[in-house]
Amino acid sequence: MNSHNNQIKGASHSRGIIMILLGVSIAAFTGVTMKILGDQISATQVAWFRFAGMSIILAPYLIWRYGFKGLKPARPLVQVIRGLTMAAGTSFFVIGSQTVDYADAIAILYAYPFLLVIIAVLFLRERANWAVWVGIITGFLGVLMVIRPEFNQINIGTVYIFICAVVISIQLALNRKLGSISPPLITAFFGALCATAALSLLLPSAWLPVPAEAWLYIGLLVFAGTINQVLLVYAFVYADASTLAPFTYFEIVSAVIFGYLFFDTLPSTLSWIGIFLITVGGLYVARALHLNNISRRTPKI
Repeated sequence: MNSHNNQIKGASHSRGIIMILLGVSIAAFTGVTMKILGDQISATQVAWFRFAGMSIILAPYLIWRYGFKGLKPARPLVQVIRGLTMAAGTSFFVIGSQTVDYADAIAILYAYPFLLVIIAVLFLRERANWAVWVGIITGFLGVLMVIRPEFNQINIGTVYIFICAVVISIQLALNRKLGSISPPLITAFFGALCATAALSLLLPSAWLPVPAEAWLYIGLLVFAGTINQVLLVYAFVYADASTLAPFTYFEIVSAVIFGYLFFDTLPSTLSWIGIFLITVGGLYVARALHLNNISRRTPKI
């Protein structure tokens, strides 16, 4: 019986890992479409199309599954704030990615796991041991190597990307507060809906004519972004966060590949070192937090 249960659990974890790998790869492609669109229309338009399209795609399925009453989210205020972070994060990324090599942009974005731990310690009263802080420091050193700040000439795009990472970490902290009190897809839908509403207020002043060639990328952005969200939601249904965390860094690999294919760019030597440090630091933090949680659950004899 135990062997059978282990096989089922292993199959479930494998399904979750496959979903997370596909999800982060599609997320990297979504970033490509946002960077391309950012050259043609405003960042506000890009973000609005992304979340309005996602809302339209998800609505029929969620109404069919939960009914109109089931769409009412738990803790509406937190959900609204989360939606605002989604709108802001996407807008900052689109603006920043215009002047930053794509792989570098994604690498800087991966400061968010380290920022999330800091937020969790300061505001959610979680604990982190010295091993976690070693990983965080290593990761931030990697981020600095990718950004390469020169105070006489700072690329403002890297600042926008880092702000995006801060916003994402806040969004994920809000996800933790929501926990399991609302179905993940409803949380994703309501966040997209709130983001669309907020961006709609800014849209008239930010609207630019949409070139004919941009509509293909808008369609790709909407569908890829929605599929990405669904895959990530269900990945965490099939496997726990500590199992999946190391595989999220495959997004950086995907970003390097897409950056070369679409923009003919590759990271510099310093960026490669920074990416390595970010990945090692992130994996170390994930492992340290996992071991720390295990030690808390282990009964004292």
